[in-house]
This record gives sequence, structure tokens and C-alpha cells, in this order.
Amino acid sequence: MQIPTPEQAWAYLMDAAERNPGPWVEHSRVAAEAARAIAAHHPALDPKVAYVMGLLHDIGRREGRSDMRHVVDGYAFLHDKGMDDVARICLTHSFPVPDVRAAAGQWDSSAAERGFVQDYLSATEYTAYDRLIQLCDALALPSGCCLMEKRLVDVVLRYGPNDFTVAKWNAFFDIQREFDQALGRSIYCVLPGIVQGTFGCDPRC
Repeated sequence: MQIPTPEQAWAYLMDAAERNPGPWVEHSRVAAEAARAIAAHHPALDPKVAYVMGLLHDIGRREGRSDMRHVVDGYAFLHDKGMDDVARICLTHSFPVPDVRAAAGQWDSSAAERGFVQDYLSATEYTAYDRLIQLCDALALPSGCCLMEKRLVDVVLRYGPNDFTVAKWNAFFDIQREFDQALGRSIYCVLPGIVQGTFGCDPRC
């Protein structure tokens, strides 16, 4: 599998954080920790691979402030390094429904780039890693892991709903059920800091 080591991935993220600081950096760290925690209990996933993919899913934001363009920039950055197995995550993580019209944000890339993303999604069969990072992207606030419903509402409050919102939410819940079944328990049983991340309080209270 063509992916960087966790140390390389962290270095890429820290360089990107210097280039374009923002809450997306902590979101990426939280998503990576969630992916590693779930993969550690999954019969077919490697926690190190999951962690790297979580760290780098939004790496396109290294290029500066952007909306959906970050998926194209992230793919290009990692593809140029010959790391296509993680470059794909930059494109797939935002699309549990593989349709560019389902994007939560605005398309600020060219029509040709948007067409490239749609062609890529249409030709791609999602793997368990693709679905894992889609799931963890929907579990990770910059402040920590949270109930997925909280994160989904957070996204809609920031970007507004569209014609695909309900279909996307149903797709996320389908992914959650898939991983609950694979783990033999709720994903929330293995996620770190879920109570504090969801409710902003000490879990002992």
C-alpha cells in the first residue's frame, strides 16, 4: 500500500498547519485518532494505515483558505508523491454519496476539476478505509470525538442543507451500522473522549 509513515504524515500535517492554520488541523488529528481506535477493533483494518489516512484526509487545506477545492488539492499533493492509496481518501472522504452535487460546501475549483472528481467517484468502488474515514470525518470536531448527529448538524448549520442532505445522513448511518457490526459493538464504545466531545463536560459528572 502506497502511504506515508505516521511520522511523515504528521510532518505533512504540521507543515500544512504553518501554511494555513485553523481548526481543520485539530479536526484532522481527532479524525485520525478516531480512525485508529475503530481500526484497532476491526478484523480487517490496520490502525496505522487508518491513522495516516485520518491525518491526511484534509491535507489539501495546506494550499490556503478554500471550500471544496481542498479535495482536489489534497489529491494532487499526495498523487504527486506517488501515494495514491491515501490520495484517494482526499477525494472520497466528503462523498458517502458519490455525487459532487452532494458536497456540503461550495465548489470553488474549475469545472474541469469538478468533472475529474465526479469521474473518479463514479469509477471507484469504496473500500473499508474509504468508509472509515467518511465515518470519522463525521465524528470529529476540533474539540474531540462526538456523536455523529452533533457533527452532521454542525455542518448543516455552517453550510446550509441541500437536496442531498438527507441521503448523506442516511449514508453516514449506514456506514456506522456497518462498523458497529464489524466491531461487534457500538463504535462509541471505543472512541476516546466521546462524552466530553459531545457534551463538553467531564464524563464523571
